[in-house]
This record gives sequence, structure tokens and C-alpha cells, in this order.
Amino acid sequence: MKSAVLIAAALMMGSTITAADEPAGEQPVPVAYYFPNWHHMTRPQGNSPGEWIKLGRAIPRFEGHQQPKRPVWGVEDEADPVVMAKKIDTAADYGLGAFIFCWYYYKEGPHLSEALNDGYLKAPNRKRLPFALMWANHDLGKWRDGAIPRDVFDRMADVLVARYFSEPSYWKIDGKCYFSIYQPKTLIKGLGGVDGARAAIESLREKTRRAGLGGVHINLIDWQPSQTPDPMKLVRDLGADSMTSYVWVHLIALRQFPTEPYQKMADSYFAYWDQRWANCGVPHFPNVTMGWDPTPRLGPDQPHTGKGYPDTPVIVGNTPQAFTRALIAARDRAMTLPPGRRFVTIYAWNEWTEGGYLEPEATTGMQYLEAIRATFGSPAGR
Repeated sequence: MKSAVLIAAALMMGSTITAADEPAGEQPVPVAYYFPNWHHMTRPQGNSPGEWIKLGRAIPRFEGHQQPKRPVWGVEDEADPVVMAKKIDTAADYGLGAFIFCWYYYKEGPHLSEALNDGYLKAPNRKRLPFALMWANHDLGKWRDGAIPRDVFDRMADVLVARYFSEPSYWKIDGKCYFSIYQPKTLIKGLGGVDGARAAIESLREKTRRAGLGGVHINLIDWQPSQTPDPMKLVRDLGADSMTSYVWVHLIALRQFPTEPYQKMADSYFAYWDQRWANCGVPHFPNVTMGWDPTPRLGPDQPHTGKGYPDTPVIVGNTPQAFTRALIAARDRAMTLPPGRRFVTIYAWNEWTEGGYLEPEATTGMQYLEAIRATFGSPAGR
């Protein structure tokens, strides 16, 4: 009943898409990004409880600012298979098709892999929800360089094939392992140019094929390509199979301070998608951003001035009803993609300290997950 109410409320409040409110044929599948920093770990700068301490010390920065957020499930260790099993069951029950883990690999080796290695891959129910990787190949402060040379890339490729692509629950498109690259220009930089990057990707594809795993579906996050005169050049240069977004704010500027309306951001993103990506030559999976508020990553004594990440404007008005309207807009655009490539990426399962989360929060409970199930249906019904 709540699902029907969410859909009805969203439509009455003016979804901009009308052609496919009741889409026919193969239904799009929603997949959610998973940020794996909710466990205790040792980092180059010392021991850290991950993001929990930042979330707990968050403070309101302006009148009506809803901070700190209060996760219904409390402070949990995602590296515990029991904890991860609950996340898997919940995501699957509410219609998600996969987790896309933010995955880190530097010349020093893997980073933030505990949630995946110790949590997801040891969860007894993991086959209920496939997983894939988005290589988050950005710099990590002054400690790690996102640009890696070929020998490090080859070591990473061996890990990908042996440790992850070989898992029965790894998410595939057309029989190929989905692997997303967050910063394609950083990849090119580390490998000495376009030719080196293309050769490294082809080597990864070949290793995967030789392992009997069908090959690799290379996806590019559109943030860096969108900053170039010809965004599709990077796609062509690297031989990518698809594109998508990570979060709306990569493409749509936050122009007001201290807040930016959610509906304005949604309308701008989907207008941009229609103009830039609808007929770009490869499938571009539309994105829905649940919210944006990185102020918990400011220290309590740091002012909120809007001068740059994490000191940015906050998206407000991202109610479950507004989120539902965005889901409908993304779903309908995904319906224009070829069968087998109808996906919607969602930011995010648990980017709590950036304001994007689907996990239940004290104020809204399961309403964002209910919106997903209402819009896309359950996996059994798709």
C-alpha cells in the first residue's frame, strides 16, 4: 500500500515523463553503489573506525538542516557476514538487482576491501544479490596515487579475475563481468597515454576470457568524459561498452548556497541526459541520486561556507516522493536502451556522510527502498 501511495503522490506532483509510466517489455533493473568504509581498519594515517565517527559528530549547518542522520540499524560492522547478510536480504527484498562496490587498488595494493572480502563474500545469502566493482581510481589524499603504471594494473587484473570475476555471484551483462572505471583520464595518465590504457584494458579482457569467464563489460563513469570537448572520445579510445553517472553533482553544478532544491537538480540532470547521453552511441545507464550532503565530513569546528568539497551546498527536498519521481524519470529513459542493457544506477546504498543512502533512517524508515520496489517491482516480477 505504501508503495502505491508513493507512486501516486509522485505522479500527482508532476513527473516530467509520461510516455512510459506503465512500461511494457523487459523492465529496467536498479543497482546501487555501495561505499565500503563502515568498519574498523588500519589506514596509512593510523587506526580508524571508518565513517561512523564522522556521521556521529555531524551538526546542523543552517536552519532546518537535518543532521545528524540516524541509521535505524545503528553502528554496525559491515565486515561481519551476518551484518552484510541483512543488507543483502533487504536490498533483494526491495528490488535491487546488484551492489556495485566502490573498489580501491593502488600500487600499495587493495584498500577498503573488508566489507567485500570479509562481509559480502562470506555472507551465506550472497547469491540473492549479485555484486560488481567500480574501480574508484582517484587519489586518496596524500597517501595514495590513483594513477597506476602497467605492472600495478596487471597485478590488479590478476586479483580481479582470480578473486572477484570468478565468483558465481559476480554481476554480468551479456555474459561479461561488469567493471566500471571511476576516472578514465586518471587511468590513461598512469598508463602513459591512450594506447597504453587501451592495451591494458584489452589485456584484462583477454585474461578474463582465458579464465572462461566470458570477458569484461567496461563501463565508464561520465564525470571526467563530460569535462572534455568530445565526451565520447574517451569511450572510443578505451573501447568502453557503456557509461553511467556516479552522482548528479558531478554533472550538475550546485549554484545556490547553502541549499539547492532536489527537484531542480533532478530536472537538470535528466535534461542533460536527454541532450548528451540519449543517443551517444553506447548505452548510458541513467542515474538517480538520493541526496547530497557531505557536511558530516567537515570537522565540527569548520565553518560551512560552500567553498569546495566537502564544504558544498546541500541538496534539500529529497523526500521519498521526489525520489520516486526521479526513479520514474530514470526508469523511463532506461526503457529506451536495448534489451539486456536497461539499468539504473542509484547513489547510493550507504553514502551516509555524503547524504546519499537507501538504508533505513529514523525519519523516513524504509520509504526510499519502498519507492524502488514500487517503481521497478520485485526481481521475480521483472
